[in-house]
Amino acid sequence: MGQRSAPRRNRLLPALLGTLALTAGGVAPAAAAHDREDPQVLLVCNASTVSCPSSSAHQYGTIQAAADAARTGDWVLVWPGVYHEKATKEAGVLITTPGIHIRGLDRNRVVVDGSNGTAAQPCPADLTSQDTTGRSGIEVSKADDVSIENLTVCNYLSGTDGSGGNQIWWNGGDGSGQIGLHGYHGAYLTATSGYGSADPSASMAQYGIFASNATGPADIAHTYASNMGDSDYYVGACRNICGVTLTDAHGQNSAIGFSGINSGGYTISDSEFDNNRTGIVVNSLNNDDAPPPQDGSCVGAPQRSCTFIEHNYIHKNNNPNVPVSGLAGAIGAGIEISGGHGDTLRGNRIEQQGSWGVVLHDFPDSETPPPLSHCQGGVQLTGVCVFLSYGNVVAANQFSGNGSFGNPTNGDLANESTTAPHNCFYGNRGTGGGAPTSDPASIQSRAVDGPPCGQGAGVGDDQLLAGELVCAAGFGPCPVPDAAYPQRTGLELAPFTAQASMRRPCAGLPRNAFCR
Repeated sequence: MGQRSAPRRNRLLPALLGTLALTAGGVAPAAAAHDREDPQVLLVCNASTVSCPSSSAHQYGTIQAAADAARTGDWVLVWPGVYHEKATKEAGVLITTPGIHIRGLDRNRVVVDGSNGTAAQPCPADLTSQDTTGRSGIEVSKADDVSIENLTVCNYLSGTDGSGGNQIWWNGGDGSGQIGLHGYHGAYLTATSGYGSADPSASMAQYGIFASNATGPADIAHTYASNMGDSDYYVGACRNICGVTLTDAHGQNSAIGFSGINSGGYTISDSEFDNNRTGIVVNSLNNDDAPPPQDGSCVGAPQRSCTFIEHNYIHKNNNPNVPVSGLAGAIGAGIEISGGHGDTLRGNRIEQQGSWGVVLHDFPDSETPPPLSHCQGGVQLTGVCVFLSYGNVVAANQFSGNGSFGNPTNGDLANESTTAPHNCFYGNRGTGGGAPTSDPASIQSRAVDGPPCGQGAGVGDDQLLAGELVCAAGFGPCPVPDAAYPQRTGLELAPFTAQASMRRPCAGLPRNAFCR
């Protein structure tokens, strides 16, 4: 699947073995229309870290066993413990029943661990404890309306063939070019890895929280992801019909914080992305995330945007020492739109990005595509499919301290594309509230790339900026002598920190032996 991120070192804190609070929690997602009237609670406990409650009620020893027994509308409730789930070669936990709900009783102490390590030391860093089969963690395969809440998934690594490595995955048909999953919900989730590699061809955790070939209504809230070789978060292969809201997300120390390939019709809001190589990359690719292109417009109203990246805090995504697998974005970019159109970036706070706060550009994709992808939405030239960036709006963002790498074109805002309708910039403020730095200069003026939006060709900078982007992505030399971007000096994995758990995990559940 396109570009993927790698894991960083993860040390679960002693808090994982702390006091269990059965009063932590959230509100149960609305039942699917096809849910039965008498949902059951299936209990899971393996006593790996905490003794199981004394009860005559039947308990399953694995999450997979309970998921297999569950019917639509049922709950799978998981007692604290470390669960080394390896149900199939494809997934640790494979869910194929629609409308079931998986919930842990404590986000930090219910750990689904893909390694061969011990329960005493989950998510280990050493190579000898890893399972490199090429398996994903919890995978929902073509099953509608499945929710996953209040748990941690770690150390599910890719195989030598590139398979697996997704920690939590709603999979509607990877590589099919079709939508095969409708509706999903995730909340209070942590996706990370204690093991990583500086070798881009090595096994590593690739994606944290991942949705592909799926549409909404869907939401992912109160989540954390880190140490991924491709991206902390991924939404793709759903062009302009993704229908998901990502809110209160925190992505760190990965190749990309959020990756959106051939996707649109979603919202990323009130989230934080920092210490990645690149913050957010929204792009078109002529690959198995078909069909291209990336399209942020509204269904039936292509002149309007239905893709919003808004009210986020994006900062210090300049890290060359994260795991990296496959394509990577331009290092030091806060938000990069590569060959995408119809997206709206507004009200974000973007700070201390070494290259660009926001950069928009066309993308020439020279990869050999699979049969289902044939440069839809692009311009086919000899040996290359060119995806154009146009009709994006960048408005009312606040920038500070960007462009510190000091190379030509580095700064708050940059636009390479000249396609109509032009990428439009207005109302953005730079350091101290003044005009933002930009390439081309005075980017918000009417004479360059300012309002009125939705019409005319852009000015852009299709010369020097294109060369700088090639250099920043590591695809070629810098166009200006002595220009430089940070290079890898080693591998650094972010330590795990305990995350906020549900305040009331028993809320909304039928009475059961775990919730009294």
